[in-house]
Amino acid sequence: MKNLLYILVLALFIYSCSSTKNRDFNKKEITANANDTVRIANDSLEYEIIVIEPGFNLFINSIAKPRGYHSQSYLENKNIFLVQEYNSRVNQPFNYNPNLYIQAINYDNFVDYGYEVNYMLYNYFVFFSREYNQRFSVPTRI
Repeated sequence: MKNLLYILVLALFIYSCSSTKNRDFNKKEITANANDTVRIANDSLEYEIIVIEPGFNLFINSIAKPRGYHSQSYLENKNIFLVQEYNSRVNQPFNYNPNLYIQAINYDNFVDYGYEVNYMLYNYFVFFSREYNQRFSVPTRI
């Protein structure tokens, strides 16, 4: 009888810990979706970038180099190599964390996406490398 009481208390303790984690996770997810969503779209070229990442807006507004600091050709050249390496990591889930590299980025080298898209994409890679301590073969610097 005494062992049954200990088992019951232990089971209740484990259950209460797991339900607390789930509630905190859901709150964090809601705030991340509400405050840290960046959407860039151009209907004439039919492309869209949506970044849902906690802290990305803060990074763009406070840490990233201002718009115009790098030229569009500089950003395009960096993005070509960064997207290729990122997409290769998406295709290697056993070598790289599949929770970080979820979906491939569709970036065509021959399409002129404009300055804003290239700026945001490059700064996403800078943010991603800093936030998750990831190293790419092409340096991402502030």
